[in-house]
Amino acid sequence: MAPPTGSDRLLRGAVRHTAGTTVALFACSVAGAACSLAVPATAGRTLDLLLHQRPGAGTWLLCVAVLLTAEVLLETASVLLTQLTNARATAWIRTRALTGLLRTAPHRASAHSGGDVAARLCVNASDSGTAPAALATFVSSVLAPAGALVALALIDLRLALVFVAGLPLLLLLLRAFAHQSSDTVGRYQQAQGAVAARLAEALRGARTIAAADTVRREEERVLAPLEDMARHGTRMWLVHGRAVARSGVLLPLLTTAVVAVAGTGLASGELSVGALLAASRYAALAAGIGGIAAPLGTLVRARSAGRRTAELADLPAMPHGSAVLPADGTGGLELRGVGVVRDGVPLLTDVTLTVDGGSTVAVVGRSGAGKSTLAAVAGRLTDPDAGRVLLDGVDLAELPRAALRGATAYAFARPVLDGGPAATVGSAVAAGIGPGRGPATAAEIVRAATAAGADTFIRLLPRGYDTPLDEAPFSGGESQRLGLARAFIGAGRLMILDDAMSSLDTATERQVELALSTLPRPCTKLIVAHRVSTAARADRVVWLEAGRVRRYAPHHRLWEDPDYRAVFRAEAPTPADGAFPGAATEATAASAPHPPSKPTAVPAPAARPSRSAGHPAPEVLGAGE
Repeated sequence: MAPPTGSDRLLRGAVRHTAGTTVALFACSVAGAACSLAVPATAGRTLDLLLHQRPGAGTWLLCVAVLLTAEVLLETASVLLTQLTNARATAWIRTRALTGLLRTAPHRASAHSGGDVAARLCVNASDSGTAPAALATFVSSVLAPAGALVALALIDLRLALVFVAGLPLLLLLLRAFAHQSSDTVGRYQQAQGAVAARLAEALRGARTIAAADTVRREEERVLAPLEDMARHGTRMWLVHGRAVARSGVLLPLLTTAVVAVAGTGLASGELSVGALLAASRYAALAAGIGGIAAPLGTLVRARSAGRRTAELADLPAMPHGSAVLPADGTGGLELRGVGVVRDGVPLLTDVTLTVDGGSTVAVVGRSGAGKSTLAAVAGRLTDPDAGRVLLDGVDLAELPRAALRGATAYAFARPVLDGGPAATVGSAVAAGIGPGRGPATAAEIVRAATAAGADTFIRLLPRGYDTPLDEAPFSGGESQRLGLARAFIGAGRLMILDDAMSSLDTATERQVELALSTLPRPCTKLIVAHRVSTAARADRVVWLEAGRVRRYAPHHRLWEDPDYRAVFRAEAPTPADGAFPGAATEATAASAPHPPSKPTAVPAPAARPSRSAGHPAPEVLGAGE
């Protein structure tokens, strides 16, 4: 027996989660089917009594009224329970998928684009959530036709045999429908996800598209999968329509045949008028077997959608241990033989470093050298494929999640500040506080914002720190300062700034660096740097080249190497970055303890963010998770 797929496991979990409402729905459906089966026999008996003017007809008529009322009420309850079950199952599936997405390593999550994730969490999760109710409906929809077939046999065995003779054809129709529907629905959902992914990409680059006047080309790119959607959607409905049409021809023929045989029995005196009425009604109920195509189609769509949603829910979670960091630790960081490979491409190779607790280390290198990958590994946003990373002598992989995020804080070039519909600027800063430290006080929020150079522009907002985020549009530099403030408030033993000062002006950058050097508690700082000034003020510099540590030494020693100086020339700003080529500044040149004989040969460092090849820095705040 084949093991259950991820889709099957997810749908089974949804059924277990909604067991209460699903069982209630099943009970209502079964009770409704029982009422439907009782009505024809009761109505037939009532008719016979009325025709022969026998006593008790009124009682039987009352029974018919009660059964019909119960059938209506049970049908209403079934509809309400179906919607409730769908809602609960959909919420559970979305939560599982979102949890799987957030608990996995960022490089695994980044394989799914934002638009594709939105399609899976919205449309596909909603389709998956219909599975428990559809399953209950499917089972109950079989009971009424089966019971009707038994009732026909009790009235006259010939009636049941006539109907059974056509069932093999119906079963073949349903089998073909399920098989063809599954393939078509899966392809339709894939095309749907492709449109969503391309649309999300276009929205992120809306300004670039407008500036380049490529709107028409982007429209064509985004809507290109519509041709596949139309083709698969048309085929999907053709399959459904053919199944309905064929069963719509076959089932009435079977019903007519049953009624014809019953009429012959009436003519010969073998059946009463009431029996004929019951037989015609039971034939119609038995023909309802074709109605299982609807819940069957729902189950097929749910299973196909569940396959896409389960891919998120089944993403491997980063394991955590139960180790405890030493109470007197100062944030000493060690990387021992660390290697990272993504899609067959080595991003880091045999990186071995020892960073003293409380020191500041700059990470420099050309684009694609592995800087952001090193930053991600250092705070365990991703695990290395080889080697170990230790904080105060404890392997990061052995720390509980809360302890890890409480000990580390991240800031990125493009921080995500969204904190929900009620989020304010103050709460966005406070979100950086590590687990187990309690809520941030107003004083802590202001202190962190001040250290990041954000307090000034925050106080100019209409409501200051209480201004809702959606009412406070920020520039790139202001967003970076808020991200830095979150890192300051969440600073534990290790603070990692991955290109987090690329949009700051020189004065603000200097203010942030001074704040970093005067943190109230020991904290190791790892800074991905592109500016000479940042590297010069660090205690030591990690010089990466092609994923390897070329040298690890103070800046003034590395500056003697022309290849090291060339790193900053390679990262020099271009006119598109808002600076002029070759526009060196005296402040930049003076920042080097041992400047070259011709300072103007070193251009001002780049203001644009850089990403290591194959592993973009995730835009989340480590301490705020």
